[in-house]
Amino acid sequence: MMKNKTTTLFFLLALLAFSITSCGEKSEEQQTLRLWYKQAADEWMKALPLGNGRMGAMVYGGIETEKIALNEVTLWSGQYDENQEIPCGKEKLAQMRKLFFEGKLMEGNQMGSQYLSGRPNSFGTNLPMGDLVFDFKYENNEITSYERDLNISDAISTVSFKAGNTKYTREYFCSNPNDLLVIKFSADKSASLNFDVKLDLLREADISILNDEINYSGQVNFPKLGPGGVCFDGKVKVQLKGGSLKPESNMLKIEHADEAVILVDLRTDFKNPDYKSLGAKTIQNAASGNYNDLKQAHINDYTNLFNRTELSLGKTQSDHLPTDVRLQQLKENKEDPGLFALFFQYGRYLLISSSRENSPLPAHLQGIWNDNLACNMPWTCDYHLDINTEQNYWLANVGNLHECNIPLTNYVKDLSVHGEKTAMKAYGSPGWTAHTVANVWGYTAPGQGVTWGLFPTAGAWIASHLWDHYLYTRDTDYLKNEAYPVLKSSAVFLLDYMVESPDDGFLMTGPSISPENSFKLGGVEYALSMMPTCDRVLVYEIFNSCIESSKILDIDSEFRRSLENAMAKLPPLKIGKNGGIQEWYEDYEEAHPNHRHTTHLLALYPYAQISADRTPELARAAEKTIQLRLASEGWEDVEWSCANVICLYSRLKDAENAYSNVKYLLTHFSRENLFTMAPAGVASAESDIFEFDANEAGPAGIAEMLLQSQEEYIEFLPALPKVWKDGYFKGLCVRGGGIAGLSWKNGKVVKATLQSTCDNTFKIRVSGHSDLQCFVNGEKTVILPDANQVLTVDLKKGDRLELK
Repeated sequence: MMKNKTTTLFFLLALLAFSITSCGEKSEEQQTLRLWYKQAADEWMKALPLGNGRMGAMVYGGIETEKIALNEVTLWSGQYDENQEIPCGKEKLAQMRKLFFEGKLMEGNQMGSQYLSGRPNSFGTNLPMGDLVFDFKYENNEITSYERDLNISDAISTVSFKAGNTKYTREYFCSNPNDLLVIKFSADKSASLNFDVKLDLLREADISILNDEINYSGQVNFPKLGPGGVCFDGKVKVQLKGGSLKPESNMLKIEHADEAVILVDLRTDFKNPDYKSLGAKTIQNAASGNYNDLKQAHINDYTNLFNRTELSLGKTQSDHLPTDVRLQQLKENKEDPGLFALFFQYGRYLLISSSRENSPLPAHLQGIWNDNLACNMPWTCDYHLDINTEQNYWLANVGNLHECNIPLTNYVKDLSVHGEKTAMKAYGSPGWTAHTVANVWGYTAPGQGVTWGLFPTAGAWIASHLWDHYLYTRDTDYLKNEAYPVLKSSAVFLLDYMVESPDDGFLMTGPSISPENSFKLGGVEYALSMMPTCDRVLVYEIFNSCIESSKILDIDSEFRRSLENAMAKLPPLKIGKNGGIQEWYEDYEEAHPNHRHTTHLLALYPYAQISADRTPELARAAEKTIQLRLASEGWEDVEWSCANVICLYSRLKDAENAYSNVKYLLTHFSRENLFTMAPAGVASAESDIFEFDANEAGPAGIAEMLLQSQEEYIEFLPALPKVWKDGYFKGLCVRGGGIAGLSWKNGKVVKATLQSTCDNTFKIRVSGHSDLQCFVNGEKTVILPDANQVLTVDLKKGDRLELK
């Protein structure tokens, strides 16, 4: 759990940002932050998502039959497995590496496949629970004035319509403080509610009725991905005003009620032996209160996070159209800047809904929702560590949602414990590692096939998020107690695992892959090699974060020197014969030049080893890499790769290409409910499959277009497209402990603010805006920019800087 000081810091950050938004009153922008439709959803990908960080629900909004798809983040098949690794160790690893260094790639790849594959005997997957179903009866079936919405400014979904002259209203929300799904049905005419409540489950369960409750329990069974599974227990309680309630054959029948409140909970025994009693207590506590108190507690809790940040990218008449109509018009090239702002805030809504401080697990491949499709695909609904899980959290820090990182921190800490066994058993090394795929059962071994699964620096990539959290919050307690021990153990592994090349003396990882790509040599296709570029980038990041942490915490000076010495022996980033960043240590021919993964560009984003300012030649090569990929015949673009390209172009400060890819993400890889998806036809998928990653990485790219802080300075509007010429944002965060605000007109800064959340020296680039005046806490201050148009300002915690 987090330390008290950390929690206090987050609370102060929240209050600080909250004060920016007029003491909690909704602005005009917030009032239009809703997804809405004039018809019910006829499939899962059109339903509206709710979540409290543990439970997820998809609301269809049907008139005669209402379905709510139920999910729970710990509803997993599979089990712990002590035999996930094939024993390899240092001796066989040395034999393998000798083959690679001698240029015997075929023999090396064969030996790698033999000894460095994993055995996911009981890997498992997250699974959906099934549907809660309501069958309604009306005296008059003439339906008019139907509207269905999700207001992301308060996280409440509403359905309203008239049946004859009677208006019916439904409200739905997933409460974090009360930890359950809450539903309210009402009508403006008494005794008008007539409906049945039942379950249509995908899991085998014992269902029973007790008074006004439906209870169900069982154990997950999904043999497709191995034996084992959690036990679960769920409850649905109905409270009425007026009318009658009668149990009838595994359902509840409600007649002539004035109002109905339905409380829904679902628990599993994943690290929770008291799951049954906890669920019963949750329902009991909620039932003893009243609906308005539940609703207000939910709103207060949610808005404390959501209201920290605002974004406006301009207004059009489209702002008040149904969301599916707006999306269709965007496909027809009708500009709608407000839809991009909505998509950005929707990403924040989804992250709040799926990843809270008290969440038992972080957001998985589908957040906390599950369409019953991904779990049946070869990739499963798990934690992919070769970009997808990382993308899930790219928005958290810049989007002023630092607390949402905590489930990921806890998960990585757990991975590091299991990864110690993998590090020793697979590589004979201390420290910890993890590879391409991970689950909730401590799977850290390579994947079953080395061509996609042998990625030993995946653990380093996901661990680097802990350092990024520190860079934004400057929380030294978090660094000392949570982040540094995990980062250090990763560095210990890498330091021992790497070997010196006999050819040039560079330190090398391997054999490993550049996910999930391969290369050709002599007409033969290979996946494994020594020191692919992504490994070099990730080793550098982990070593650098540990070196800086050691200095900040004033500890481990000897270990720091060993890392500094090792960093000096890492190979440089290279430019290949095609003019792009070289993907492998050798300049191999790409077997699939249209491949969706571009992991060798990690140096550009999310890291800053390649910079348009500091390393212009490498930046041009990175741009060339992107151009070659996108121009390749059959470019395998999917939702996450499109979102990744947005972020890459933003770092290159290519505003128009970044914008065109944001637009492409919405028009080609987003559905009516703005869920991003892997389209039908990809990896044998027969239909569109929801993927959470681009719902977060896309908005992260939008933030990157408006604000960057990865260099030694903060830069406003580094990649502003012409179509967003007027706008403002409040409450975006920068590295170093600051909350920024900005308004602009015709592409020029009108006013910029920076609120410091810690004592620090900030640098702000003001290129093209040298006429701006500087104020600190309301007092005009004379600070002259340097030759690079960078202002340097010392701020104390709570100080407010204004440029206007």
